[in-house]
Parts: sequence; structure tokens; C-alpha cells
Amino acid sequence: VTDTTLAPAPSGAAAARPAAREVGIIMNGVSGRMGYRQHLVRSILAIREQGGVELSDGTRVQVEPILVGRSEAKLAELAEKHGLEHYTTNLDEALADDRWQIYADFLVTKARAKAIRKAIAAGKHIYCEKPVAEDTATALDLARAARDAGVRDGVVQDKLFLPGLLKLKRLVDGAFFGRILSVRGEFGYWVFEGDWQPAQRPSWNYRAEDGGGIVADMFSHWRYVLDNVLGPVRAVSCLGATHVPERVDEAGRRYHATADDAAYGTFLLEGGVVAQINSSWCVRVYRDELFSLQVDGTEGSAVAGLRDCRVQHRATTPKPEWNPDVPNPHDFRAGWAEVPDNDQFDNAFKRQWELFIAHVVTGAPFPWNLVEGAKGVQLAELGLRSWAERRWLDVPELVL
Repeated sequence: VTDTTLAPAPSGAAAARPAAREVGIIMNGVSGRMGYRQHLVRSILAIREQGGVELSDGTRVQVEPILVGRSEAKLAELAEKHGLEHYTTNLDEALADDRWQIYADFLVTKARAKAIRKAIAAGKHIYCEKPVAEDTATALDLARAARDAGVRDGVVQDKLFLPGLLKLKRLVDGAFFGRILSVRGEFGYWVFEGDWQPAQRPSWNYRAEDGGGIVADMFSHWRYVLDNVLGPVRAVSCLGATHVPERVDEAGRRYHATADDAAYGTFLLEGGVVAQINSSWCVRVYRDELFSLQVDGTEGSAVAGLRDCRVQHRATTPKPEWNPDVPNPHDFRAGWAEVPDNDQFDNAFKRQWELFIAHVVTGAPFPWNLVEGAKGVQLAELGLRSWAERRWLDVPELVL
């Protein structure tokens, strides 16, 4: 993932320069976990604090959000806490106001398509979380609507901007691996059931009728990670599970979990590369980070996490022999080297927001659009079908 449209984030006196122009952003669902932490606080407010987005020609674009949600009291509390002027519970009024050019959606998946259609009809540019929709047909319909309306559109694909995966992409682009053979990923952590300790995720995640499920959630991520870093996904085989059948919701009520909380996926990439990724909310972590991706090739291997990446070249690979009757003589971890940063890494969500704002203002390239979001929905849909039918499925090209 590279960028040539933005200058480095300003500091000191440069950050205090007045903005050349302002972009208004409708932030719908901002009181939710992701909408508040990643998109409001760590992205939009951080962009405001740094003096806006600096474009390649030196001009600056400041952002002004309006917070949208169901609870006026919560919105008022957030606005007061962060010194913001605008908030409303009436989405239609916000969409009718020309001060706001971008509609950003962080709602639950079931509510997203309807709101995005309204925003497109109002002529707003679209930026949304994933999954884009509950099914591929709806996701593609949104992409067509945005294209036909002439609005710009983008989908959050945050993991592409994480330091660990940026370093891994650097290795791929530099032909470090030789011929890539296989990929193995582990993602997840233990999400408490909600009885003796509060759950870290909302209860709707575990109800299929509310759009929950780890396949729908994480396969959208794995599609853009695999496609953009390692190669296009051509086929999928998936086994899902609901390991914890009963949980406790935010009000202390027990409920039956109807959605999958673990998924064991195998993906065939272009060129015959085999990728296996386990995703689970029912696993205890014994690795360096919550996400780990190992890539093995003929010339070397790498293990990337969210922030770090380590490599072992062919010439430095030890020569172990299997003998369970004697103590292991190798410190396998000691034979791996850190990939240096060689760059300044900002918050992944903020970085993509900056690129999208530049895209809206100048038309700068932004490939992570609603069609790319639809690809994630497609892979999740095929994964669920593969699980149900117990077979491999090809991943066809999506056409608008």
C-alpha cells in the first residue's frame, strides 16, 4: 500500500496554519465501539488536531463532523466531551444539508444498506465500515448506485495500513520469498460470555438474525488482506462453529447464540498458493499479537503481526531433525530477524481516512471502494455456503 497524494503529518507551527477549505462529514453510529474509538477519536478528531489533511500541492483540508445516532443524550455528551458543535438524531435533516459532503456509516450491518442508499440519493460521498451489506447482490447494488450517482465511495480496509502488514507487503514487492508456497494465519481471543465478566464485543455479534457471525465479520478482512498483499482469492473452503452456545447480553439476560463464533478457512490464491486462516472468539492467545500471519516461500519466510514482522532467510534456516527422545537443541525464535520500520506509521484508520478525504477533494486514487467491499461480502457468503455444503467453492469475478 503506497501513497503519493499526501504530505507527512504537520507538527508545531505548521499544524496551526489555517485550513484552505473544509469538508463536512456525517458520522452515523458514532456512539458505537468502532465508530467512537477508531473513527471519531483516533481518526477525525486526530485529523482536526493536526490541522487537517495536507494535500500534495500544499493546500490543507480541515474536517467538521456532525454526530448522528439514536440517543440525543449520548450525542450531546460526546459533543461536549470533545468540543464539537453539531449532532442530531435526524439523519434525513443531516443528509439534506449541503454543509455535509461525506456520509460515513458505522451502523450494524443490517441497517447499513438502507442508510447508504439514502445518502447516495442525497448526493453524498460514501465511506463505510464492513461488511458493506448482508449479501453480495445488495453490496453490488450499492456500488452501482454510487457509480450512477457520480459520488465517490470508500470502504474501511484498515488492516492494509497496519505496520506489520505494510512490512509484509514490502517483502512481497521485494521478492524476498522467492516462490510463495503457503500462508497460515491465526486471529482471535477469548470473548467473555458476559456472565462473570463483561463481554468485549456487543451481543448482536452472536445472533445470526441481527447480522452477527465471525465468518461475515472476518472473511471481509481476509479477502482484502489476501487480495492486496499476497494474491487474488480464487477458491474457498470453510468450516464454521458455534463453540459457546449461550451468552449474556448487555442487560444481563441470557440468550442463545445463533451465529458462528469460530471459522476455519482455507483459501486457494492465484498461482496455487494455499492460505489457511483460523478466526475465533473462543481461543486464548499464545502468540505475540492477536493476529499472526506466516508466509513461507522457497527463499524465505516471514511472520507478520499487527505491528511487527520477522523474517528468516533460506541461508539462515536451521536444520532440525525430529527426535522426541532428546531435548530440543534449537532456539527457533532466535533465528528470526526483525524487519525495520523504515517509515513513520500512523493509526491505520486515520491513514485511510486521510486518503479518502484527498480522494473526495482532488480525485486522487482510492482503490478501496464499494466494489472491493462487495468482494469481502462475497467471500463471506461463499464461506458460509461452503460450510453448509461441505465442499470447495470457486470465487468468481464480480462485475458491476
